[in-house]
Amino acid sequence: NPIDDPTVQHVWRWSAAEGAIAVTTEPGIHTASVGGGTAVVRSAVLDRPGAVTAVLGGPTLASHTLAPLVRPNVSLRRCGPNRLATAVLLPHHHDGSPLPVLMDPYGGPHASRVLQSHNAHCASQWFADQGFAVVVTDGRGTPGRGSEWERSVHLDLATAVLDDQIDALHAAAHEFPLDLQRVAIRGWSFGGYLAALAVLRRPDVFHAAVAGAPVTEWRLYDTHYTERYLGNPASDPAPYDASSLLPLAPHLERPLLLVHGLADDNVVAAHTLQLSSALLAAGKPHEVLPLSGVTHMTPQAVVAENLLLHQLDFLRRSLS
Repeated sequence: NPIDDPTVQHVWRWSAAEGAIAVTTEPGIHTASVGGGTAVVRSAVLDRPGAVTAVLGGPTLASHTLAPLVRPNVSLRRCGPNRLATAVLLPHHHDGSPLPVLMDPYGGPHASRVLQSHNAHCASQWFADQGFAVVVTDGRGTPGRGSEWERSVHLDLATAVLDDQIDALHAAAHEFPLDLQRVAIRGWSFGGYLAALAVLRRPDVFHAAVAGAPVTEWRLYDTHYTERYLGNPASDPAPYDASSLLPLAPHLERPLLLVHGLADDNVVAAHTLQLSSALLAAGKPHEVLPLSGVTHMTPQAVVAENLLLHQLDFLRRSLS
């Protein structure tokens, strides 16, 4: 992608004879699969649902996927002093009155949420259509803005990540009808960590949180990903202590819903169980929704649908 635009991703071809040649040019998210002499390019754009998949120099493959049931009403912005890539989604035909806010980030390394892709915004738009202004921001540590940007979370996965969400929220409030007295945040995986972190560290800004499959204690996360950013806990435990949610449990004063699949083999359920135990020991009321038989994601249609409805009910109760 161009270094100044992390919302797009292009496919390029390189050879010693020709150098680098752009294969895609239309703004959107383009990926390629190559096998032997065959290359297949998949292209998703903001103003069309789904994606177009075509053999490079050959036919377009037919798609029989269902169209999404929602149409994103999304505005892309660059917010705050760090020019944070931000998407704001409003209900269709909104009358301009102030809306409760739902921050809907991932916010961590290796994944972007603010993309020029129609389907990337469908879940956020569903929440917007229930009466929320939804704000999605990719802050420091997310890909697409160069090595220095990605490495800015080294030894601290909490401070800059959370500060950028707040900066984007306040910047968006200057342009969109956001009720800053009713701000919730939801997320999954790293986004779940970020959601819980938000209400624990900044209850002055965030009034409720839904934390799905959250990493709550980075010593429990089982891949080299953690040591890449926080170092070796045996030689320097300080970054792990500073990025953990467990010591923050006594500070909870906002509604918090923890959701975790009990068969999660990525962020194991012990993360949520330990935070819940710490909250209970601190006398802090909270809610826990265990998902039996569910792994890190929720591909089961009935679970996914009812999980959205449960979150919606929690958010309405918490922000009323």
